[in-house]
Amino acid sequence: MQLPDLKGVRNASENLQGVSVLTPLVINERLSNDLNCKIYLKREDLQQVRSFKIRGAFNKIRSIDSDYLKNKTLVCASAGNHAQGFAYSCNKLKIYGKIYMPVTTPKQKIERVKIFGGEYVEIILIGDNFDDAQYEAQKQNTDKDLFVHAFDDVNVIEGQGTIGLEILDQVDKHFDYLIVPVGGGGLISGIITVFKELSPKTKIIGVEAEGAPAMSKSLKDGKIIKLDSIDNFVDGVSIKKIGKIPFDICKKSLDEILLVPEGKICQTILDLYNKDGIVVEPAGAIGISALELNNKMFKDKNVGVLICGGNNDFTRMAEIRERALFYSNLKHYFIVKFPQRAGALKEFVNNVLGKNDDITFFEYVKKNNRENGTAIVGIELKFSKDLNDLVKKMKENGFFGEYLNEKPETLRFLI
Repeated sequence: MQLPDLKGVRNASENLQGVSVLTPLVINERLSNDLNCKIYLKREDLQQVRSFKIRGAFNKIRSIDSDYLKNKTLVCASAGNHAQGFAYSCNKLKIYGKIYMPVTTPKQKIERVKIFGGEYVEIILIGDNFDDAQYEAQKQNTDKDLFVHAFDDVNVIEGQGTIGLEILDQVDKHFDYLIVPVGGGGLISGIITVFKELSPKTKIIGVEAEGAPAMSKSLKDGKIIKLDSIDNFVDGVSIKKIGKIPFDICKKSLDEILLVPEGKICQTILDLYNKDGIVVEPAGAIGISALELNNKMFKDKNVGVLICGGNNDFTRMAEIRERALFYSNLKHYFIVKFPQRAGALKEFVNNVLGKNDDITFFEYVKKNNRENGTAIVGIELKFSKDLNDLVKKMKENGFFGEYLNEKPETLRFLI
């Protein structure tokens, strides 16, 4: 099996002249001070397609013989960012393309694919996740030479590897660690291809979402594992099965892989927006989340973190905030038993809620033939330590029914 190499990455860099942007590598003073290390952010969210994916997609399409492409249609599958790079490349090179995307793809990403591709792309929404969309794309289009894979392709990986060349040109002192998001493995494989040749002392740390650990499970088992199910929230890196080429590269040369809970990623998104004015998508925040959770590992070191994308749909911000509050143990849902008499709610507010507690959700139906009525109540705390006191007061005053945070399936059904 052919593997990417440094020569191919350098050729990709030439192919991308005038196409991809030389994105900044900047120190983040806030994070550096908070975490006691030097933290540099490689801002791939500032590409014209707001992610690194333009690099691999364009390099792959450029590598296909132009005569072969005449009167043919390229095909790709994507959860959003690869589709945008593919669409931009098709439009720029005046080649028609067909894009298969999951039905669950954020609308913001779909709209941007349309903008970048214009008349040169057709979008097909199918399946619940990337793997479903890829299966349909390959089933409906059998010419493998026309399929632009999101990560399991030498030319795509070499295109992504151009980020590594840029980083080494931009940094004065080589990094002790470079933290890279992992989905299918194409990005980190390209980075490894460059760094193991030009900066071998830098440790490459991969990061996956806890709800989609395809690479970490595969490396642990020594073979590619297809996950039965995934949490698709971090859509940019949530896949069931990694690529063969990335697996071989990571098995040999990846220094470590870390897992990050989705709730922590949500908190990082909010912090970056509120404290730094940086808009990132979940996959773009995952590296910083890993850095914060494993702070001792990186203390007093020079650390690079790849911000891989900024395609966040602001209609998702309510969900992002909710997940962050859940992770921080500040948002709690209960089934509350209310006596069906006047003044019961007032008694609940006065005798149960603390001065910093806030009711954020309340759903109640009065049934006159019952002594007690139940309500679903969402309460946001200012301090997580206040939960025990809240539950204690509910029980003492006869209001406690059931704690729903520990029953996520029931909670999703009710709310």
